[in-house]
Amino acid sequence: MTDTAGLMSIGEFSSRSRLSVRMLRHYGDHGILVPAEVDPASGYRRFAEEQLAEAAHVRRLRDVGFAVSAISVLLAARGTESYRQALDLQRQALGDELRAARERLALIDQLLDQEGSTMSAISVSRETIPARTVVTITGTIPAYDQEGRLWEQLVPEIGRQGLTPIGPGGAFEHDPEYRECDPTISVWLPVPAGTTASPPLVVHDLPEQEVAMARVEGPFTLISEAHTRIEEFAHAQGLTFARRGDDDPMELLGFNRYLSDPSQTPPERQLTQVCVPLA
Repeated sequence: MTDTAGLMSIGEFSSRSRLSVRMLRHYGDHGILVPAEVDPASGYRRFAEEQLAEAAHVRRLRDVGFAVSAISVLLAARGTESYRQALDLQRQALGDELRAARERLALIDQLLDQEGSTMSAISVSRETIPARTVVTITGTIPAYDQEGRLWEQLVPEIGRQGLTPIGPGGAFEHDPEYRECDPTISVWLPVPAGTTASPPLVVHDLPEQEVAMARVEGPFTLISEAHTRIEEFAHAQGLTFARRGDDDPMELLGFNRYLSDPSQTPPERQLTQVCVPLA
């Protein structure tokens, strides 16, 4: 039989656990932090001293972003590998959110600094790209900002095959239209002429080409603005872009070249060349 003498009211438990009365009731209704006793006549809920440790664990899981349904599962899985995996996945998701927030903050700073004028962080020019050899890996990703998934395949595979990049790389966009989801991308690194590779890597010898190039100083969220600036530049200069269609050869694809390592460079200091081939 439960010793009710040492039980706390829901108010006292709320104060000591730093969980609101509303949330304690919500958790109890979902089988989390079930009161030690519920008065059948009044419905008053009472909690035991030893439940404070469980309440602290629930609060920590809540504070790192887990929903009620996930907390219930995690409490049941505590001490297992599944529990650790769930925390690792949540950590990765929060890291992605943090990077996205930093990029948005940098973009807001750009907009505030350049309000009423054209962003000085983006300059556009006509450039000749010399003939080059690149090694690529291609895939369809959920969204453009998930490009890192392909780099995680390319870089280790280049090392495994003993290839030697000779400069910064980038990404080709295969789709003739902008896609809200599932774009097909090829990430690439330049390699010496005559390089050969085995699947999943593909080597492309690209000819010299004329491009409209936007040099972007700032986060990747400025790339869409860079394309707008390229359109304005081409119109002012009377330039025509290479015609696009399905299954275009690599030299007709628009591409980005990353002059800084995003893993080592804060968003506001990243340097990117956004290139669109000209006819």
